[in-house]
Amino acid sequence: MMMLKNYIKISFRHLWKNKTYSFLNIFGLAIGLVCAGVIFLWVEDEVTYDSSHVKKDRIYQVWENWNYDGNIRTFTSTPALLADAMKTEIPGITQTCRTSEQTTNLLFTFGDKKMYAGGIYVDASLFNIFTLPFTEGNAAVPFPQLYSIVVTEKTARKFFGDTKNVVGKTITVDNAQPYVVSGVIKDIPENSTLKFEWVAPFEIFFNQNPYLKNWGANSVDTYAELAPHADLTAINHKLQNFIAAHNPGAINQAFLFSMNNWRLRDQFTDGKQSGGRIEYVRLFSLIAWIILFIACINFMNLSTARSEKRAKEVGIRKVVGAGKSRLITQFIGEALFMSMLAAVMAVLLLFLVLPAFNALVDKRLSVGLNEPMHLIWLLGITLICGVLAGSYPSLYLSSFNPVFVLKGIKSKTGSAAFVRKGLVIAQFSVSITLIICTAIIYQQIQHVKKRNLGLNKDNLISMQLQGTMKQNFAAIKTALLATGVIENAALADQVTLYGGNNTDDISWSGKSPTDKILVSQRRISPEFIQTTGMKIVAGSDFKPVAAANGMDVLITESLEQLMGKGSAVGKTINTPFSADSVIHSRVAGVVKNYVYGNMYGSPDPVVFYCVPDGANLLYVRMNAATDKETALHKIGDVMKELNPAYPFTYQFVDDQFNEMFTNETLMQQLSRLFATLAIVISCLGLFGLAAYTAERRTKEIGIRKVLGASVSGITRLLSADFLKLVGIAALIAFPVAWYTMDQWLQKFPYRISIHYWVFVLAGVAAMLIALLTISFQSIKAALMNPINSLKAE
Repeated sequence: MMMLKNYIKISFRHLWKNKTYSFLNIFGLAIGLVCAGVIFLWVEDEVTYDSSHVKKDRIYQVWENWNYDGNIRTFTSTPALLADAMKTEIPGITQTCRTSEQTTNLLFTFGDKKMYAGGIYVDASLFNIFTLPFTEGNAAVPFPQLYSIVVTEKTARKFFGDTKNVVGKTITVDNAQPYVVSGVIKDIPENSTLKFEWVAPFEIFFNQNPYLKNWGANSVDTYAELAPHADLTAINHKLQNFIAAHNPGAINQAFLFSMNNWRLRDQFTDGKQSGGRIEYVRLFSLIAWIILFIACINFMNLSTARSEKRAKEVGIRKVVGAGKSRLITQFIGEALFMSMLAAVMAVLLLFLVLPAFNALVDKRLSVGLNEPMHLIWLLGITLICGVLAGSYPSLYLSSFNPVFVLKGIKSKTGSAAFVRKGLVIAQFSVSITLIICTAIIYQQIQHVKKRNLGLNKDNLISMQLQGTMKQNFAAIKTALLATGVIENAALADQVTLYGGNNTDDISWSGKSPTDKILVSQRRISPEFIQTTGMKIVAGSDFKPVAAANGMDVLITESLEQLMGKGSAVGKTINTPFSADSVIHSRVAGVVKNYVYGNMYGSPDPVVFYCVPDGANLLYVRMNAATDKETALHKIGDVMKELNPAYPFTYQFVDDQFNEMFTNETLMQQLSRLFATLAIVISCLGLFGLAAYTAERRTKEIGIRKVLGASVSGITRLLSADFLKLVGIAALIAFPVAWYTMDQWLQKFPYRISIHYWVFVLAGVAAMLIALLTISFQSIKAALMNPINSLKAE
């Protein structure tokens, strides 16, 4: 205990005596710890996704591989008939559950309240497979009648203002069907794949969509729970041709995909797992450790740079009997003490920066100091930083020869200076690499965002068809055009930018029956092509008044190319309507290829049917010259007049477009953040080293000024050595950054080329930042009165 008190007393004395350098050390370590802290919280949230479900290790989703002429595509859509058949016919599967694929946004009315809420239709077994605790209602019988509904606590508060005594209350859905609330469950954790505000019986969805009774209709999500010791390999082997056994000729092969992989390892290439968000988790975890290491480098640099100031102390302590091991222990103890102070500062900073970081990554992370694991990690990282940062300085300081020190003979510092320079180079190498990576990631995202999509996403909004909007479309369109702020309006069955409905059953003259080609299908109104800004490159668009009989179709250029040489206009496309009937459609026109689904790749061919009765969405093109707020206000007035029972809701198509770059945008933002932190930490160390260099060369500067040296000349003299180090760091960073980004860009079929000027700008930027950091101390030293400088010596 006495030894600990002595260490603390000595550490305090040393800290106070060297306030500037101590602050730079502590603040640099604190920034590194903050960086590690936010990434630890983010990684923890990612790797614990879905951990709220007790049976997580035994829950699987059924995915399917489809072989299209040797190219295997992986989808989550499955036949609605699959779940019951799996449970009945495959041993090891204890329970199955079906859910509708997409969240359905419905209008709910309770008294004078009207509000939208998103949910899914599910089998009752959902509550047995997933951990969804009931606060009211019976989990064993969640849907006592067909039109029952289970809501989350948040939804209950939104509907009824309370979460208690709501079971049995009736709410009206879409101003038509009354539903009885049969249960309330706890709010679903944010880090959960399965999210909804309400669930209703799957039977309702099944009855509303008769096509689901066909094994060829892949339109639902299927989940399975396995027995504790079930053989996954054996079950997947049986699933491989399970669908084909019930639907001869099917090319889709099912397999079970573990809940443990849903969040982080959900990407497939050619039918095999190829990564996912786990790549970002690993990458940013590595970067966080690197930045923490940079902060430790600062400590090493500043501690060894100040070694001459402590040389006499070391000499005296050795003379009075202190051994090398004891000195090492002392200096490591001082480093740990400073690391502890940095940890305290980091925690305070973490509370301040976490709200902004949450907004950046769209999460609700908390410091959680009441959680033992967080405290263990904080203590562990603090100890690692203290030991790592203090290791080299302690070894270096404890190696001083007491005879030389007390006689005033300067010890050789060549090795220490070499190490310091190497550490500065390492710091700036990382910083410049991150700057380059951030710039290239930004370029790639902007490259894709500026890609010619084949449609005009600007000033275009979409609305979910509600109430009588479909039936009254003609009147709505007329009223919208009369406002003067609308150019056109159209109906569609799928979100234009998303994948949507597709099939491999479409055929044409010359197509081999064995060829499996995936073609997307769109049901639209005649105004759709003009409204979305697509282009007809051959033939004609649908007539303004078109018969909804499917006899004429539009196709994209990619489908025209597949149909053989010459124009496809006038050719016939055959579309199966049922098991024993086919619709023969004439190609009226060819649409220029447009990008949808995967913004980086080449889109699948598309066929457009003029069947507005199948639409689910209303698209409205606003006049580009009109203020958006004014246009939306007028559109809202029209909708309130012609569809008064439903609130006016909409979404901008360009917002949908931006949402498709969530992962890439996150990577860009985090890279920019880490690059900034790395530069700040590196500059803190550089600032301290520049101050030490100027102090150490005070006499030299005074002599030079007496001999006529100018301020600018002395500034250049003091800055040159540091700028050389940054230049060397740039030469190291360039190939590392190029290789890293070249590998990352290989994932994208549509990508930029890496340009040399990015590296030049990054290097110049690093030089300027370093120069600004150094120049303050250099100019300050150059402006000193040479008489005072020489007196000081």
